[in-house]
Order: sequence, then C-alpha cells, then structure tokens
Amino acid sequence: METIKLERSGDIATLTLNRPQSLNALDLQMTVDLAAASARLAEDTSLRCVVLNGAGEHFMAGGDIKLFHEGLGDPVDKRQRDFAQLISEVHASITRLRQLPCPVIASVRGAVAGFGFSLMSACDLALAADNAYFTLAYCHLGVSPDGGATYALPRAVGIKTAMEIALLGDRFDARRALEWGLINRVVPLAELEAETAKLAARLAQGPTAVYGRTKRLLNASLGNDLAQQLQAEQDCFAASALSPDFAEGVRAFVDKRKPKFSGN
Repeated sequence: METIKLERSGDIATLTLNRPQSLNALDLQMTVDLAAASARLAEDTSLRCVVLNGAGEHFMAGGDIKLFHEGLGDPVDKRQRDFAQLISEVHASITRLRQLPCPVIASVRGAVAGFGFSLMSACDLALAADNAYFTLAYCHLGVSPDGGATYALPRAVGIKTAMEIALLGDRFDARRALEWGLINRVVPLAELEAETAKLAARLAQGPTAVYGRTKRLLNASLGNDLAQQLQAEQDCFAASALSPDFAEGVRAFVDKRKPKFSGN
C-alpha cells in the first residue's frame, strides 16, 4: 500500500497514515489503501489491539483539497458518482474500524481535522500529544461532515457542543478536546509514542473477547431501550462466563495473583 503502513508486533497492529508531505490528507489512493488495510485488520482474528497514527508531524489534515479542486470542472453527474463512491469507501473503513473486536487506539499529534477528526472519533480510545489541534472544518469548505462525525460528536459532547464544533468549525487544542470528552489523555509530544505503546501493551494483555463484547454493548446502548440493553448484557455475560479468560480471572482472584488472559 502506497499511503498506509500496516505493521504488526506480537498481538498489536499499527496502522499509519503515510502521506506526511501532505499532512496525511485523504486522497483517492489513501481511500483505497485504508479500505484494504481495515479489511485486513477485520480478517485477523488473532489481534488483541490496534493503534492508528499518522506519519510525520500530523495525524491527518482532512481531505485533499487539490483532489476536490481538480474535479470542479467535471459534469455534475460524474461528480455526484465520484463523491458517492469515495464516501461509501471511507465509510466502509470507518465501520470496520469501529466494529473491530479488539480495542482500537488513536494516537494523534498536530492537525486532527476534517476526516481525520472523524477517523479519530471512530476509535475506542484516543491519546493526544499536547501540540494536537482539532477542527471539524467541513463548514469552511461549504460541505457537511462525513466519516461518522455526526454520529460520534453528539454522543461524546452533547448536541449543543456538537453544533458549535460542526457549525463554527473553530480550531481548539488538546486540553479543550479532553474537557469535552473527545480524547482520553493529553501527554507531552515527546512521550506520545511511549505512552501509546504502554496502553496498547496493557490492552493486549487483557481479555480480548470480553473487550469485544463490552464494545458492542456500549456502542449499542444509546440505540436500545432498557429491556434491550439488559438482555444484551445477559447474553454477553453468559457467553463471557463460559470463556477460558473468565475461569482464569476467577482463579487468579482466588489465588491473589495477576491473571494471564489468553484473549479467548
């Protein structure tokens, strides 16, 4: 893949956006490569954690404006088809990342804008360097958001703050992102990689199948009524209680030792 690096170390995979000369802006090739990389991650059932980051000094500065500019002269029906195909492809990648059964960590620095904001929001956890800055930015181009931003934002910050972020498109820093609940931690830039690796290693040693069930429960909770959510919890608890990791967790508790989860 030209614009995405996908590497694996033990049980942890790292997906790196790799167009640093363009602030990792999303172009057609990255759209194709991201789809291929997310499909490979979805097929790898042995993974226990995924890290998503950007090469160079920035996470992602959104879509490639040069690509949009080049298409302005095309007939309307062609532009409509091209955009529909582009958005469909990136949305498939967002769906795969969000539905991965293992934890997904976004590790961001510098610009987190436009689709980069959406991509970070699709991850389960987000660590940000203290130089990170955020903007949804779509309104400045006269276009509405994509990438699931309008799904993730109201759930994270509430409708009024989501409206502010989306309608004004203002830039805000990592501290404000932390206050709003868009990220989990802010760390010094020099420590971002080490802190990300530490968190990924911790999650990779956890009960991966249980993490997957927990993710599904949390993601479904706002669309379920209480009865539906209680039933889902019952089903997931029953499945987890039959797992090897449950037996290991119980034995470790009784033995007063740290559990060694297999992820099953």
